[in-house]
Amino acid sequence: MFGFAVAAMAPALVISRMLSPRKRSNPVKFLPMECGQVPSGEGRTQFMMQYYAYILMFVIFDVVAIFLYAWGSTILYLPKEATLPIIAFLGIIFAAMAFALYQSERRTIW
Repeated sequence: MFGFAVAAMAPALVISRMLSPRKRSNPVKFLPMECGQVPSGEGRTQFMMQYYAYILMFVIFDVVAIFLYAWGSTILYLPKEATLPIIAFLGIIFAAMAFALYQSERRTIW
């Protein structure tokens, strides 16, 4: 597979190198631009850490939703014993969410 990747990639790189224009680059070309305008100010922004717990929980539950969708779309064709693992999975996930909320001191959400 690696040999095939190299064999497919090498001609593409050689041909693109042969066909590319040979001009000297303009220093203006390497300036950072945003919609054709030279940016002003600092490029870094502050990240509010107070929302980090919510962002992390959203990412985790977004991935969980993918697994639940796959399970829910085939639930009619699964045997009854397939329900126990998903209940255990949901129990672990909700326990993790409760612990995360407890650790982030957001007890008013309960």
